[in-house]
Amino acid sequence: MTIIVAYVPRPEGLAALEEGIRCATERKERLLVVNAGSGGSHDDPTLISGSDGDDLQRRLDASGLDAEYKQFIRGNSVVEEITELVEALKVSLVIIGLRKRSPVGKLILGSIAQDLLLNLPCPVLCVKGQA
Repeated sequence: MTIIVAYVPRPEGLAALEEGIRCATERKERLLVVNAGSGGSHDDPTLISGSDGDDLQRRLDASGLDAEYKQFIRGNSVVEEITELVEALKVSLVIIGLRKRSPVGKLILGSIAQDLLLNLPCPVLCVKGQA
C-alpha cells in the first residue's frame, strides 16, 4: 500500500510531510510525496523549485523508507492529480496540510482541502501547519 502526501513548500506542507514519514514508518508502507500545480506561472508559490525538490528527495532517501517525490505540472488541478494517483495506486491514506483561511478567502478561492476530503475514495488525514 502507498501513503500519499500532498506537499506544498509552506508550514502546512512540512507538517503533512512529517506526518507522512511517521505514518509510513509505523505502517511499513511506501510514501509518495506529490507537488502539483496547473502550471503557467513560473512564480506559483505552491510549486517546488528544482533544488528544493532535490533536497526533498534527499530527505526522503535519508528516512530509510521506500519513498519518492514527484512533481506534476500538466495543466491539471491538484485535486485531479491526486485523484488520478489514488485511482491508479493502492492508496491507504492521503495526508494534507491545512492552514487558517478567512471565510471570505474560502468562498472566493475555494478549498482544495475540502475537495480532497469530499471526493477521494480513501481516508484523508489533515494536519495543521505551524504558523
